[in-house]
Amino acid sequence: MPSLPVLVLNSGSSSIKFSVYEAGDGERNKLFEGAVDGIGTDLGKFWIKDATGKRLVDQTPALPTRAVAFELVAKALNSEEFPTPAAIGHRMVCGGPTVLENQRITPELIDEMERYTAFAPLHTPIAVYIMREAARLFPGVPNFVCLDSYFHRTMPEVATHMPIPEEYSAMGVRRFGAHGISYESIVYQLQPNVPEKLIVAHLGNGASISAIRKGKCIDTSMGLTPTGGLISGTRTGDIDPGVLVFILHKIAEKTTSAVEAANQLEIGANKKSGLLGVSGVSNDMRDLREAIKAGNAKARLAVDKFTWTIAKWIGSFVAELGGLDMLVFTGGIGENDIDSRAEICAGLGALGIVLDAKRNNVRGPAVISAEDSPVTVRVIPPAEDLMIVNHVVRLMGE
Repeated sequence: MPSLPVLVLNSGSSSIKFSVYEAGDGERNKLFEGAVDGIGTDLGKFWIKDATGKRLVDQTPALPTRAVAFELVAKALNSEEFPTPAAIGHRMVCGGPTVLENQRITPELIDEMERYTAFAPLHTPIAVYIMREAARLFPGVPNFVCLDSYFHRTMPEVATHMPIPEEYSAMGVRRFGAHGISYESIVYQLQPNVPEKLIVAHLGNGASISAIRKGKCIDTSMGLTPTGGLISGTRTGDIDPGVLVFILHKIAEKTTSAVEAANQLEIGANKKSGLLGVSGVSNDMRDLREAIKAGNAKARLAVDKFTWTIAKWIGSFVAELGGLDMLVFTGGIGENDIDSRAEICAGLGALGIVLDAKRNNVRGPAVISAEDSPVTVRVIPPAEDLMIVNHVVRLMGE
């Protein structure tokens, strides 16, 4: 296959990240990467840097809408400074119950995925918008969707089936999982020596954890939506359903619209809870660590809730796997927050997880377990864009 430039688009609720790779026979070279952050504010950031880290674009524009944000990206990448993409790969959290495979994007496919916005309410609306805009702004260039849920398709029914009436299961309500492209990239980086029994914790503003046997997912913490599972930056994680029913009743007392009440509940569960809700300080672990140093008890409680919950999930997945060979931390917190890793692992010695304090005093890729630890503990940054490029190249060859 001749070398071709592949554009990767990874959209979030307030950002659009992108990169351009040169992909050929077995070769994957990153040419550029960039992002627009702060969508919906007057304090936006737009940057692009080349493979050496040199900044080619460094702006602080107002980004009132996602349309303005993506127009900046498209205009820059359509200039002579950058190669015209031969293909575009889009990250998508979940395509819904009818879209389970990575594939080429068509207008009909976008319409189908848009039907299931509720399965990833913070991500799907901007993702489908950018798919449509990419087709318009890069005419003739094939676009492909790469699903986070794709990696989790190997989970058994006992893990995916929800304990709900069949009428809702028939609507597609089940466990899909998220962060799958990140998990897939960890397995890819561990080749050819992928541990038989592996747990990966993707810890960032969105946090999840997966149990992986022989390179295939058998269980994961996030459920129908990314709101489930671990406590995250602004999401509840798993919670007694009765709590949400109670809150919904309280909201309903102040509004006559069922839709408005549901929308308010969704905002509360997705944008006002988690680390932010418990601490009342921030959803950013760096801010919380500073607040803890200043003696803030609620910040301490939020972080303790985070690390305690993750330790519990690790324990349950060790039981599910029947043991553990390796634990991997990834994501922004997993890679950079030394204290969180130490606090998570502090009580897991009975499971064979023993950290070395000196080895753990690092940010970035490393083995951080003690020499005599029965379980190897590693920090590995994800390589999501690389995985998307690999899928795009595979799909173009089909």
